[in-house]
Parts: sequence; C-alpha cells; structure tokens
Amino acid sequence: MSDASFETRARMGTELRTDAQEAQFGDYFALLKPRVMTLVVFTAFVGLLAAPVAIHPFLGFCAVLFIAIGGGASGALNMWYDSDIDALMKRTAKRPIPSGKVTRDEALAIGLTLSVFAVVFLGLATNWLAASLLAFTIFFYVVIYTMWLKRSTPQNIVIGGAAGAFPPMIGWAAATGEISTASVLMFCLTFLWTPPHFWALALFVRMDYDNATVPMLTVTHGRKSTRTHILVYTVLLAAFAIGLGFTQVGGPVYLATALVLNALFLKGAWTIWRRDEAASEADNFKAEKAFFKLSLLYLFAHFGAILVDAGLDRFGVLS
Repeated sequence: MSDASFETRARMGTELRTDAQEAQFGDYFALLKPRVMTLVVFTAFVGLLAAPVAIHPFLGFCAVLFIAIGGGASGALNMWYDSDIDALMKRTAKRPIPSGKVTRDEALAIGLTLSVFAVVFLGLATNWLAASLLAFTIFFYVVIYTMWLKRSTPQNIVIGGAAGAFPPMIGWAAATGEISTASVLMFCLTFLWTPPHFWALALFVRMDYDNATVPMLTVTHGRKSTRTHILVYTVLLAAFAIGLGFTQVGGPVYLATALVLNALFLKGAWTIWRRDEAASEADNFKAEKAFFKLSLLYLFAHFGAILVDAGLDRFGVLS
C-alpha cells in the first residue's frame, strides 16, 4: 500500500470513528496541547518581565494570554495534520482526533481561528513586531516543522525546535518593541535544549516512531549516533546557557543555577554516550530516562532563575 493511500485511509478512519462520540470541553482543550502551552506561557512571561522596559500589568497579562493562545492554535493545527501518525503511536493514540472525539475539520477550524485572533490582538495590545514573531512562530511550527520537516528529515527536531524557542523573544518584544542579544540567547537556550530533550525520549520510545515511519534520528541513524548527537548538542547548550548569564538578564541566581544544572546535564549526556546498545537494553534505558527527566527540570529552572534575578533587580537587591 502506498504512503498516500495509507494516510488517506487512516484519516478517513479517524473521522468515521469521531461520529460515534460527543466531544467535551476537555477534548477541545486537549487540542491546544496544554502541557506544551505551560512552557510557552512560562518562557514568554519570563521574557516579558526580564525586559528592561516595564509594561502595564494588564497589557502584560494580555500579551502572555495571546502568546499562549497562539501556542495552543499551533498545537491544534499540528494535531489536525498529524492525526494519521498520532493514531499509530502509543503515546499519542489517545489524543482527541485519533481517539474519535474531535474531527479533523473541527481541529483545523479551531487552529486557524485562534491563530488569527492571537496575532491580531497581540499586535493591538502591544506592538506589531511581537505579533509578527508570533505569526512566524505559528507558521514555522505548522508548515515548516509539521508539514515538511517532521516526515522528511531526521533533523526535524533540530530545525523545528525553533518554533518552541520563540516565546521568550516574543515576550521581550512585546515589552520593548525590539530584539536584543539577551532575547536571542533566551531563544538559543530553548532551541539547543530541544534536540537532546526529544532524542533522549526517542531512545526509549523508538518503536513508536518506527511504527509511524517518522524519520527520527533513532530510526534513521540508530541509537549510537543519537547518543553522540545528544552529547554534542548538550555541550553547545551549556556554552550558550552559561553565556546568557553575562547578559543583562543574568545575575548570581541564574549563574549558580546554570553552572550546577549544566554540569549535571553534561554528566548525563556523557553517561549516555559511553553506553553501548547491549547495556541500554539490559537496564531498560535507565540513564536515558534519568537524562530525560532532568531535561524537564532544566529549562524551567533556567528561566525560573532569570525570573528571580529580574525580581531582585526590580526591588533593588542587586543594585
């Protein structure tokens, strides 16, 4: 069976199953990928508050809200397009479309409507640079990553990670109306974190990507090459993360956090790199899972430290 015919049948199947169930509010909310939205909201909020220009609290709230809605719109459009492969992967089979709770047409309509709403109102509430960055983020995630890169190259996570890295830059632009070295390095922090984070996950859920024929690095180049890539990107990440501490958003709390967490992250990447295939199978990928769990803390801790330093600076503690 050709890939095209398989995709068509998979999508028809999901739509036929949908008719048998009535969607609840929670099913529509799940389309927005709320767990991913949490990271979007937090990093955008940090970018907004770490900026050197104060913004009115109400406008700041609106800015973060519209950025979150834009991130949710991206998630809905991603689920609309990827419903065929979501149905084939264990960790995504219960999403609203493949589980038969929401139709693809509904997801598309929700995603497009929220995208336009978020971009327009962010521009009206703050400035059009921030709105343009949000529009580009949605376009990049849906068109460049979801529709093109994800199914065509093992570098999908590397390039596609840019979409998730824009929120702090958007928050910064909403407050200042400009892009700075600090906001670019906050972008780089998330951008370079994404590959080792997802590749660590891919190491112990490889069968999902095999079944869905998604060209993740673990599928196309094997686990050994993936471990090497994790180590290389972790080294680059550590350099940029520590470098961010010497910009205007850095401070003692951030530098201490960055030094400790990056030392642990480098140690974890080194441990993974030294392992062989037999060892990985023997102990059920314990090192990879530990590294993945650390990666979940890594980004929140770095941006949390930026937020703490920004607060200390606002109250004159660091002056």
